[in-house]
Amino acid sequence: MIKLTFALVRRPGLSREDFQDYWLKVHGPLVTSVREVLGIQRYVQMHSLADEMSEPLSASRDAPPPYDGVAQLWYESLEALGVLMAKPEAQAAAKLLLEDERKFIDHARSPLWWGQERVIF
Repeated sequence: MIKLTFALVRRPGLSREDFQDYWLKVHGPLVTSVREVLGIQRYVQMHSLADEMSEPLSASRDAPPPYDGVAQLWYESLEALGVLMAKPEAQAAAKLLLEDERKFIDHARSPLWWGQERVIF
């Protein structure tokens, strides 16, 4: 199993509440609608809480500004994803998601990466 992790920063002009509401109620169902064609095994949204909740912890570590949320998507493997992404319907689904992301995510400030979980306990 391979995981795509996407640390999200909202577009300028959006409140955190509006960002998270759109992400949950509009983008979440859109991802669900294309899950099979893209081979998504699991999709989780982790919505950040108010900055005041994290400020003491962040200050103790000299941490950068917090994200507005983190999306995690599980796939069977990079190889399986590559096979799927060669299909026109998967390319169209990926384009649909990207176009929707542009409505609420600041891509230039939202890193993403592929990884593999190493469960410690």
